[in-house]
Amino acid sequence: MTCSSGNSKPIRRWRKRITAKRVHVWPFLLRVEFLAAIIVTIILMVWSITLNAPLEEPANPNLTMNPAKAPWYFLGLQEMLVYFDPWIAGVVMPTLIIIGLMVIPYIDTNPLGCGYYTWKQRKFAIGTFLFGFIILWVSMIFIGTFIRGPGWQWFWPGQTWDHNRLIYEVNRDLPDIFGITSNWAKGVFGAIVVGGYFTLGGLAVNAFFRRHNAKDFKRMSLLQYSIMMTFFLTMVALPIKMGLRLLFHIKYVWITPWFNV
Repeated sequence: MTCSSGNSKPIRRWRKRITAKRVHVWPFLLRVEFLAAIIVTIILMVWSITLNAPLEEPANPNLTMNPAKAPWYFLGLQEMLVYFDPWIAGVVMPTLIIIGLMVIPYIDTNPLGCGYYTWKQRKFAIGTFLFGFIILWVSMIFIGTFIRGPGWQWFWPGQTWDHNRLIYEVNRDLPDIFGITSNWAKGVFGAIVVGGYFTLGGLAVNAFFRRHNAKDFKRMSLLQYSIMMTFFLTMVALPIKMGLRLLFHIKYVWITPWFNV
């Protein structure tokens, strides 16, 4: 049904039903938020007063702490330094995270789930965000806080942090496993591997997305879909790279004179 006038009877009845379901921000919402803020503030004050957090000795520029860890909210970035070049882990990846969060409103074409909580109507969006935040970001902070010990070595929970512990591990690059020794050949081989990942991964995600999110796929433009696919595959590449390093001791996949991936 199409309505040419905003004052038609069906529109007025619809507006009346919507208005009847509305709840005023004050006092119903803000009252609960103020109470929650007060309770959290009291908990933090009691916790900070009762927690034993003595000051350490003055900083000594001639003595480096082992393990030397960043603040907890940066431990995810410090953990990424194990798997990528410093400028990729410290500059490129955080920039992609920020840009990816900024473009979400512009590539999200699903009109459902606005103003109310739902899982069935926004499975892909909510699942992708939870995977990126909980599985990747929070897990890397957990690893950096509780798993990484002296020398940034891997210590399982319950293991003693032995400062004299020595582990003999040989990390190899993927081109070396295939016997590639030439520098330019390593660059070409790595480009093929990375390009193949984005190509095959894109085809797999495209098939899944078109099957389980057909309506969203039809609503998205080519630019929106390309941006979504690029950020999604880049996000999935992080746990793949972590698995290659931790399980198979593969350090780099793509080696060039300018950067290593």
